[in-house]
Amino acid sequence: MAEAHTQSPGLTWLAFALLTVASWGVYGVFLHTGQVAMQDPVNGRYKAFLFVGLAYFLTAVLAPLALLLAKGAAFSGYTPKGMSWSLLAGTVGAIGAFGVLLAFGAKGTPAVVMSIVFAGAPVVNALYSLVLHPPAGGWGSIRWPFYAGIALAALGGCLVTYFKPAVAPAKPPAAAASRVVAPANPNPPSPS
Repeated sequence: MAEAHTQSPGLTWLAFALLTVASWGVYGVFLHTGQVAMQDPVNGRYKAFLFVGLAYFLTAVLAPLALLLAKGAAFSGYTPKGMSWSLLAGTVGAIGAFGVLLAFGAKGTPAVVMSIVFAGAPVVNALYSLVLHPPAGGWGSIRWPFYAGIALAALGGCLVTYFKPAVAPAKPPAAAASRVVAPANPNPPSPS
């Protein structure tokens, strides 16, 4: 007797979600480090954003193009609606990345800026999704844990921002600090 095979989603989706969490979790710190490493207090953020765009080109244009070619996908069938929404998604993503850089330029730190971004974004996502797809039983059918989750996400962002640990002051490299250089003697003793 043949067994019926069920289509279980498995946990592959969770692995990809955690990949995104890890990537976006270090995004702000990497972006700030790149901005500072440009050593240009006026234009460093724009220079860093230029390389963010280059990275998007490499990973979001060339990589899918290679996958489409490898899979033999047809380059027809792109719908205007699909292209428009996808372009809008990329635009708001880029605007968000630029907003992060502008926040850093206005003296925001990665720990604070990214805490606000990652606490606020799920709230915006949940509310926009509700407006786009209203609940079947109407707005009154939404259970209290949903609202509690939104409040906790906002509260979590505030708490992480307000109580972030202080950063230790930068120390000079140990070798350079302990090294004492004696001045050269302009009149060395002559051999007798």
